[in-house]
Amino acid sequence: MEKQKLFSSASHLSHSSTSIISRNSLLLLITLLVILGVFLPWAGSPLFLFPNTYSPSSSSSLPSKWDDYSLAKAAKFVAKNGTLIVCTVSYPFFPFLNNWLISVTRQKHQDKVLVIAEDYTTLYKVNSKWPGHAVLIPPALDSQTAHNFGSQGFFNLTSRRPEHLLQLLELGYNVMYNDVDMVWLQDPFPYLEGNHDVYFTDDKPKIKPLSHSHDLPPSARTGRTNICSCMIFLRPTNGAKLLMKQWIKELHAQPWSKSNKGNDQPGFNWALGKTAHQVDVYLLSQAAFPTGGVYFWYKRWVKETKGKHVIIHNNYIVGFNNKMKRFRQFGLWLVDDHALKSPLGKLE
Repeated sequence: MEKQKLFSSASHLSHSSTSIISRNSLLLLITLLVILGVFLPWAGSPLFLFPNTYSPSSSSSLPSKWDDYSLAKAAKFVAKNGTLIVCTVSYPFFPFLNNWLISVTRQKHQDKVLVIAEDYTTLYKVNSKWPGHAVLIPPALDSQTAHNFGSQGFFNLTSRRPEHLLQLLELGYNVMYNDVDMVWLQDPFPYLEGNHDVYFTDDKPKIKPLSHSHDLPPSARTGRTNICSCMIFLRPTNGAKLLMKQWIKELHAQPWSKSNKGNDQPGFNWALGKTAHQVDVYLLSQAAFPTGGVYFWYKRWVKETKGKHVIIHNNYIVGFNNKMKRFRQFGLWLVDDHALKSPLGKLE
């Protein structure tokens, strides 16, 4: 009898201890889960299954629904009234994309912007902040290299431009193309007068009369014009498609080499010359769309044409830092004070 009581007491004690330990373990587990759920997402810890922050360095190893996002799907999602505003961007120039987007947003046209990402880092970062507004058309370029004017990387980046534009024209869209080293000061669409196939700007750093012709300028001694390939508006007409196809042919005929460190612009101008009688073109006002070789070099002209400027192009200068410095000097670097106006927000 005494043994039975002793056994019963021991059994009760063991059961009570087990219950206490189980309750303590459960409380400890719950506390740990709360800590993990609250703090780790903010820290972006790799221990957390779904981190709340974006890491460009690890993006290429992550599966993404955007990998299969086609140009046709992206264009259909983004286009407004059959029109797209397109740019091509590699990751080193992401700050310039944001600066350009702020200026576009000020004119209330950001919803029709489609970013053609040249690398997966750009694709994932844009779509993580602004879903559906970026697409990548393989092959992807190196995301860590800033390609300066005249480099092979720059040629590889820009030479794919007419192929992208032609594909969008074949899909039936009006397309405005911009380089991201531009800033919008006014809405450019009211300046697209008439119903021409192609609209563009003169890249020659020479001041024109305010009432200059809107025809294709005469060729220079090189045998071609100097029209800028960085700001183009295209309608989905046979003429615009013909020009894009000829541009592609010219680029294939004159690839980049150490002895010919070209870019896409000479090919665009040769194409313009060869299709001049088949394409209806329109040269935009220099006062409204000045090249950097005019706007940043002729202070008196800038004062005389004040209020007429629509899009400023920060060209005729090479290098990421040099471009940024010049934008700051002229009050055109908007990222520092107006980042929240961009669809991408403030960059980390």
